[in-house]
Amino acid sequence: MNKILFAIFTIWFSIFTLNTFAKDYTQWNLPTGAKARFGKGLLNNMTYSPDGKIIAVASGIGIWIYDAQTGEELDLLTGHTTSIWGVAFSPDGSTVAGGGWGTIVRLWDVPSGLHVRTIVRPYLHGYGLAFNPDGNTLAIVSSYYTVDLWDVQTSTSIQTLTGHTGRVTCAAFSSDGKILASGSLDNTVRLWDVQTGTSLPKIVDHQDVVWSVAFSPDGKTLASGNSDNTVCLWDVQTSELLRVLKGHTDYVISVAFSPDGKIIASGSRDGTVRLWDTQTGELLRILKGHTYFVNSVVFNPDGKTLASGSWDGTVRLWKTNTGELLRVLKGHTDYVESVVFSLDGETIVSDYTNKTVRLWDVQTGVSRKMQIGHQSKIWSIGISPDGKTLAAKHDDATLRLWDTQTGAHLQTMTGQKSTEVIVFSPDGKTLACTRYGTSINLWDVRTGKRLRTLNGHTKLIKSVAFSPDGKILASGGGDTTIRLWDVNTGTGIWTLNGHTNWVKTVGFSPDGKVIASGGADKTVRLWNVETTKHIMTLKGHTKEVRTVGFSSDGKMLASGSDDNTIRLWDVETSKHLLTLKGHTDRVKSVVFNHDGSTLTSGSDDGTVLLWDLTTNLMD
Repeated sequence: MNKILFAIFTIWFSIFTLNTFAKDYTQWNLPTGAKARFGKGLLNNMTYSPDGKIIAVASGIGIWIYDAQTGEELDLLTGHTTSIWGVAFSPDGSTVAGGGWGTIVRLWDVPSGLHVRTIVRPYLHGYGLAFNPDGNTLAIVSSYYTVDLWDVQTSTSIQTLTGHTGRVTCAAFSSDGKILASGSLDNTVRLWDVQTGTSLPKIVDHQDVVWSVAFSPDGKTLASGNSDNTVCLWDVQTSELLRVLKGHTDYVISVAFSPDGKIIASGSRDGTVRLWDTQTGELLRILKGHTYFVNSVVFNPDGKTLASGSWDGTVRLWKTNTGELLRVLKGHTDYVESVVFSLDGETIVSDYTNKTVRLWDVQTGVSRKMQIGHQSKIWSIGISPDGKTLAAKHDDATLRLWDTQTGAHLQTMTGQKSTEVIVFSPDGKTLACTRYGTSINLWDVRTGKRLRTLNGHTKLIKSVAFSPDGKILASGGGDTTIRLWDVNTGTGIWTLNGHTNWVKTVGFSPDGKVIASGGADKTVRLWNVETTKHIMTLKGHTKEVRTVGFSSDGKMLASGSDDNTIRLWDVETSKHLLTLKGHTDRVKSVVFNHDGSTLTSGSDDGTVLLWDLTTNLMD
């Protein structure tokens, strides 16, 4: 069976208790049945503790706690079942709060690592979190247009601040706790009287979205980071615009004042951090090193160190007065367009928007970076069955082949547009690529010539798979059909009907006699290839099925879904064997190893998990 499976790449880390300072953090707090994890999940946000000794990083799987001086991993705080986007320390540093998409914000005791409190409310989304100065109130950017104030000790709602006409993106308390500022997609910043919940005169001079707000230490000035690439400084009492700081070439996502209020740091989608003189607006220095969005900047409490977090997967620590790079904390998932498993499931290839790919060893988690020698971005990739050739679709309508060992360019195919799916045939001689979404091009890998184009689907094709002998190609898409094609002639053989919504994944059994398909109708369906008859429908997922994969003996099928779970099925009896839970976002890829003892899964939570099936299926 063709086990090249596609996913938005992510690298998964699970779960650990604070007092267990094991060096091998790939084993910390694994979900039931998982035996290893690689990477640390997508880096979403971060903050220093009030004493500056530790850094908390919000990720796709929990909150990572680092020693700010050494960069050593101290703990992973878990409990959320979705990615964490907001993180904040209480003023005394004893409590850290984390929240993301969903209805729950969790609070952990920092010294023990124990989960101590949960705040629950429908439509509460903890993207932005802020404690007031006494630590008794937590502001949560929730719902779409509001900020909620909660009593930390009782987990009860104090009041809801309404007035924005667009989704609220950020919130911050003034140093005395009397005023709360919030920014929004409605292009405004609002100031609120915390005691009464009333809106003070709002700041309305923005031309675009406000992504970040921060008060100066004395509470007299407010800084905002904006989609017009600027940082604006405002007088809190009068709402007067004091100064506009220009220089970034893309959105300003994060802003922070130094503890003495003399410097403002700004992080941008242009990948830079800029330091500005608060009084004069002078640009002091530009900190370069990140290769993608800088979505978080924060000063150490002594003001001597600045930490910046990026979607390039790193936290960088800088010396504030010189701009010197002090340390890089690595391991979080880089921003990625797609991922491919090799045929044997032992190698993962992930691609990046910065024209590089990374090859990962599934068993060890060790990766190596491969620079693609081309100027255009990568949008999708495929890897040959022997792992020696990489196919990359670039944004200049070319499909290019590269040697994975040397990085050498091997071949260029032109005219390959709008590619979502790239699959090698089992012998590695033919490449199938979707074209304009509704057709498939077949290419000769050796010569780079297009062999033929397969037309028939009426809506976007989401999955393509070769039969084990390479003679048949199966495709599924938005028209709810699965189509079988003769690879040698390009003619359509059969059309399989039965799904009631998009077909998101197709895959052949190892003997080529059965096709498994999964779709947006939440079902997995099995089909007889020779007769084209529907064999059975497997139900149990609560959201759409994104990926399917057979074990090497064909007796077991794995399916991954937007419900964050993996289900294992007995192919002969259709019996549901086991549900694997541990991912916190949709599962985009599954693949068995050769002997069926291990299943590898990739998810949008930024992780890859290895599951021990010998243990899980013993009973």
